[in-house]
Amino acid sequence: MADGCAQRGGCPSDYVAVAIAVICFLVLLSRSVLPCLIHKAPRTNSSSFWIPVIQVISSFNLLFSIVMSVNLLKFGRKHWWQYCYLWAVWVEGPLGFGLLMGCRITEAYQLYFIFVKKRLPPVKSYIFLPLVLLPWIFGASIIHATRPLNHNCHMGPQWTFPVAGLHALYVLTLIAFTRAVRHVEFRFDELRDLWKGILVSATSIVIWVTAFVLNEIHDEISWLQVASRFVLLVTGGVLVVVFFSISSNQPLLSQISLKKREHFEFQRMGQALGIPDSGLLFRKEEFRPVDPNEPLDKLLLNKRFRQSLMEFADSCYAGETLHFYEEVYEHGKIPEGDSIRRIYMARHIMEKFIVAGAEMEVNLSHKTRQEILTTQDLTHPDLFKNALNEVMQLIKMNLVRDYWSSIFYIKFKEDEEEECDEAMHKEGWNFPSPRLSSVQGSDDPFYQEHMSKSSNSRCSTPG
Repeated sequence: MADGCAQRGGCPSDYVAVAIAVICFLVLLSRSVLPCLIHKAPRTNSSSFWIPVIQVISSFNLLFSIVMSVNLLKFGRKHWWQYCYLWAVWVEGPLGFGLLMGCRITEAYQLYFIFVKKRLPPVKSYIFLPLVLLPWIFGASIIHATRPLNHNCHMGPQWTFPVAGLHALYVLTLIAFTRAVRHVEFRFDELRDLWKGILVSATSIVIWVTAFVLNEIHDEISWLQVASRFVLLVTGGVLVVVFFSISSNQPLLSQISLKKREHFEFQRMGQALGIPDSGLLFRKEEFRPVDPNEPLDKLLLNKRFRQSLMEFADSCYAGETLHFYEEVYEHGKIPEGDSIRRIYMARHIMEKFIVAGAEMEVNLSHKTRQEILTTQDLTHPDLFKNALNEVMQLIKMNLVRDYWSSIFYIKFKEDEEEECDEAMHKEGWNFPSPRLSSVQGSDDPFYQEHMSKSSNSRCSTPG
């Protein structure tokens, strides 16, 4: 019986391995989907969205291909979808491990250009990733053409060691990119995560190669066949979970993921980077009257007014301009010498507002958009200057004019008057008590003084 299940699959340990792999993949799904659902992370068209999605797909390909190619499950007869070269060569290779490692290499490639070269990568991620897969595709094509697999989907040692070398090549490539960024002081532990990825993948390859060689070469030893394929699948399950758990492509989301124990959340990149709410934004949110005749750039320095205008813009489905102003203002508060935080904030603004199809894409001229996307210095202090000027013109023409006659401005003035009254009450700006002075009106020598104080108080509204 043992010899039969060792050859055809369906041993108790095989089902245990499949169950562990299913659990690992479900954990992977929970780590990838639940944080986005709970925290309502927006879907974007950038690599920060589709690279994690590809990691999930490649993880499924890797695990399922191992199940199909090493006879873990017992099937009554051969079907066309059990074709060895489909699962053992193509799905497990280029579309499984190769694609999974390719995503990590792509992330390291992006980090290298963004934080070392201080510019966006010259080759887009959707082009770079297929280029990374070319060695796998070339190797799979050779194996498919020479057909070295036997009826159990096993290949001899003359093919096993070159395939193991191809696995090692991708780990070495990841090591090369990681060494190039090792001096960067990352804010979200990207370097630590890359080294963890290297350690996990290298360890997995050593275990895989050992189990793979034993599985491929010693067909006649039944217990070794069962044990080696068990190790193959369980190691694959652990690999995909750990690999995705330390993904560094979404730094802001990683700060609010389910594995964090902090009770607070970072809703903005500025908060995650520790940008202080100071400078032109009033820390105490003190009352400041608003004069509609003042220039827009001065009005926007009033935090209460800006929040009211932003609520109005959001109600008109045009809030991206005010949100862009807010983010660029926070970017400007980062010291010019703090290049790392400036790069984080600049990249965040680009992905959220500038790139085509962004979450809150702002209406900019083609020239201005390309100036930002092709910049050679992501830390330049005037990186968003022209874009901000264009956005300010849009706010003046389309939002502010309608805001003055909106219910949002009326509510803003009502709140303004209430806080004015509260401030006067707290500071004790009252007239003298009748018990202290029986003289009334203009005969009271203190009357003019109190009237003067009242008229010059900070709660007066400009005419």
